[in-house]
Amino acid sequence: MSEFARLFEQMMAQGQDMVRAFEPAMEKLRAQGLEKMMPTMPREMMDMFWGNAVNKGGLDARTRLLAMLAGMTVQGAPVAPMFRATVAHALEAGASEQEIAETITQMSVLGGLPAMTRALGFARDVFAEQEGGDG
Repeated sequence: MSEFARLFEQMMAQGQDMVRAFEPAMEKLRAQGLEKMMPTMPREMMDMFWGNAVNKGGLDARTRLLAMLAGMTVQGAPVAPMFRATVAHALEAGASEQEIAETITQMSVLGGLPAMTRALGFARDVFAEQEGGDG
């Protein structure tokens, strides 16, 4: 086992211990599918929270969400529900599937091909759900 893998396992075990200490019932919580329980915010709300309604002349919600996807991709898209929710929010904010895929693909230069492939898989899941009317 690599040093990084060992440290990551220790960090995850510490996090689980902390969750048990704070709220024992949370230990059984699984994040899989959690993004389906939380609705996608309307574009206007995202612009108000993250966009140029507060920061006139700044980045709009679409651009901020694409930047978030880039960063999450470089990290290896470690939290699938959060990544999928961010893809859904980016679509709602006006990003196209092509723009999302290009953002993710560009990050292969920084995060590597496995990170890009994982992120594209999550994005494809969201695209398929949106096309199927499940999103």
